[in-house]
Amino acid sequence: MNTDSLNLLDAGTLARADKLGMAARFIVEGYMAGEHKSPYRGFAIEFSQHREYSPGDDVRHLDWKVLGKTDRYYIKQYEQETNFVAHLLIDGSESMKYGSGDTTKLDYAKMAIACLAFLIIKQRDAVSLSLFDNETRDELPRGNTQNHLFNILERLTAFDASGETDLPGQLHNIAKKSQRKGLVIVASDFFDDEDAILDAVQHLRFVGHEVIALQVLDHDELDFPFSGLIEFEGMENIPNIKTRPSEIRKSYLEEFKAFQEKLEQGFRRNSCHFVQCDTSRPLEDVLGSYLTFRREMSGK
Repeated sequence: MNTDSLNLLDAGTLARADKLGMAARFIVEGYMAGEHKSPYRGFAIEFSQHREYSPGDDVRHLDWKVLGKTDRYYIKQYEQETNFVAHLLIDGSESMKYGSGDTTKLDYAKMAIACLAFLIIKQRDAVSLSLFDNETRDELPRGNTQNHLFNILERLTAFDASGETDLPGQLHNIAKKSQRKGLVIVASDFFDDEDAILDAVQHLRFVGHEVIALQVLDHDELDFPFSGLIEFEGMENIPNIKTRPSEIRKSYLEEFKAFQEKLEQGFRRNSCHFVQCDTSRPLEDVLGSYLTFRREMSGK
């Protein structure tokens, strides 16, 4: 732990960071215990190059076809073995404060990012962190040590949602600053201009990054279960609205479905993963399903 972190955070925040770390470890190791194959290399899906075998290399990565043709031993290298960096981003705009139960969208996003940071650092790859609303509020440069992981947990714990969002601007910034191929994982409700978001995703793909979207939504936003006369509180400079939900439920669900489909199709066109995270579902189920899918897709 560094001195700057101690100056920034009180004892209660540090205790919550410890709790966040223990919960993330419990989820990740619980998933691993249920799998016969290690998920540690589950993020390495893109073949990069060959290199000659060295004593101590894992023989599972030997290219047997090359051995048969050349009688020489070569290891298959994947992107994460060549300065692999995962850029983790969390949207801390005001809409992320919503939660119909005990867990807000921001709480859920923090836990998801904590789990992924734990997993990626465990596999000895590097992680950077960016916390934002309409601008960058906090960030940590890349690192892959246990101390770096705890610094990430500290920053996540201290971060609170406020203000409007500029998700496209943040994604463009990552594309400009990080020219080497890496992995960009963003946790957000994606309540922003769809075309602008997809344009930023295309920018990241052009640079060479792989992009994973974790769209964190409250179940109320998906189902719109409200009744009676309700005043909906506006967020991010949107005024309050008093209405009868029964009168707008159909149009709301139609608009929301169109919004979702546009994002999902846009991510798919750019060969990116779009994972919907309903905060009413246990995080271990959502992440476990995605990690298993990812590992199976990569043939590992």
